[in-house]
Amino acid sequence: TMKTIFAFALLATTVSGFGFPKAFINKAAIASTAAAIMIPAAALAGDVGAGEQIFSANCAACHAGGQNVIMPEKTLQKDALDQYLAGGRKEGAVVTQVTNGKNAMPAFGGRLSDEDIKNVASYVLDQAEGDKWDE
Repeated sequence: TMKTIFAFALLATTVSGFGFPKAFINKAAIASTAAAIMIPAAALAGDVGAGEQIFSANCAACHAGGQNVIMPEKTLQKDALDQYLAGGRKEGAVVTQVTNGKNAMPAFGGRLSDEDIKNVASYVLDQAEGDKWDE
């Protein structure tokens, strides 16, 4: 991913900036350090399993199977999220939509905890990214 490439490039630039001879720069060490840098970003993702339960209880009435019973073109499929979701197909954009609502969609910010909303966002994106909505 771009984050991994950036982290690797940053690390390599930093190490080479200290004047270490290239023979002393261990590529495996750089790669493992870059991976360690990425762990905090991955840890921020919500719990997909918990998100599925919350989605089933709160969202499925309108969005069963990733569909949209009110506005059929605005589904939870990848292409529709890219086209219609303010901010694009990103966890933060889903969190904002669920928290604040928009048009016919009610705001869930007062009904669900921030953690629940993040979990729902992770579930929605997991389903969309993996084309899992029809399973």
